[in-house]
Amino acid sequence: MTRDAATPTLEVLDAGTVLTFGLEDLMRYHGPGFPGGVAHGFTAMRRAWPLLDPAGPPERRSIRIETAFRGPGGRDAIELVTRAVTEDRFVVSADLERRERGTTLERYVFRFHHRERTVTVQIRDGFVTDEFIALSRTPDRSAAQEDHLTVLKQEMANRLLAPAPESVYDVVEE
Repeated sequence: MTRDAATPTLEVLDAGTVLTFGLEDLMRYHGPGFPGGVAHGFTAMRRAWPLLDPAGPPERRSIRIETAFRGPGGRDAIELVTRAVTEDRFVVSADLERRERGTTLERYVFRFHHRERTVTVQIRDGFVTDEFIALSRTPDRSAAQEDHLTVLKQEMANRLLAPAPESVYDVVEE
């Protein structure tokens, strides 16, 4: 498959072979349900990769992930690239929540481990809206609310993917 050089991708090594994944690969794997979650996973990995292994792509099966993010889109994006879910190297933990950041931002935290390096990233303000969080957590949504949530998911994905990952996710010193 040929890719446009301007299209962002993620690379990992798998037994010495470079594997390249673009957003379209992640969306195809996940499906249409949670494009914002896929965008979070893709952007968080793009932010962390250069810091995990400055020499080049990290080894796929040496990456472990801890996150407070519960969304299936993020999980699926990370799984496709790292195989961490099926190989028990992916953990969702409420202990990583940044409650001091408020309900809207508290769960958008990803901690990536690769060999001796650990990189934790958290979302910057302005990419996730209060309206999205409130509606996504509303039980028994009406059809109109579901339709509006679908729009909000795509709008969030667009906000996440437009800038460089460094503008979306901050590296957090632990």
